[in-house]
Amino acid sequence: MIFLKVRGGEIAVVFATLLIALSIFLTTVPAVSARQISPLQGMELLRRSFSGLTDFTAEITQEKQISLLKKKIVVNGIVRFKKPDVFYMELFPPYPSRILLRDNALSLFLPAENVRNNIILSPGQSLRRWFAYLDGPATSLPDGVEVRAETRDNMTTLQITPRQKGAVKELRLTFLENGNLSRLVIEEENRDRTVLNFRSMRRNVGLTEKDFRLE
Repeated sequence: MIFLKVRGGEIAVVFATLLIALSIFLTTVPAVSARQISPLQGMELLRRSFSGLTDFTAEITQEKQISLLKKKIVVNGIVRFKKPDVFYMELFPPYPSRILLRDNALSLFLPAENVRNNIILSPGQSLRRWFAYLDGPATSLPDGVEVRAETRDNMTTLQITPRQKGAVKELRLTFLENGNLSRLVIEEENRDRTVLNFRSMRRNVGLTEKDFRLE
């Protein structure tokens, strides 16, 4: 069973893009009323979290709720990223899988079955393209999505909804003013739900090609 479903590469590229929100650790949300801010303000706060970053590595815990099952499935793993466009994610047993994204070339490896799949994403799903958007001040929203933003004390939550119907229904990303990511929630059209928590973030550690090997 693979918890990150690859449907035309759609979930993988959005997930990869949002994971790289950086300085990652789990935080506690204060019991303070949320205040709405403009979508551009929210995207600008996200952009600033990338400032000065060249690479990062972090541990993750993924909680997957499959709509047809009552039991929540929890699995640990790691993520790595290196600018401008290389992302790697590995989920550990009992459900091992590895994903490598280089710009718009996506590879999925299932070590238990010794199976590898390769997918070329559309240019619009390019990881390099998304980072080009984050290189400068946020003056407009990314194409093809609607964004809502709110703040609660020193935390910001972005709710991102694709305009075109696909596998992903909604994404919710919560992070601190300094860029530390608290939580990522992925809601799928089939009613599956994934919650990602991150810890032990290390940034600008000098990752090399050997850190991004799929097999």
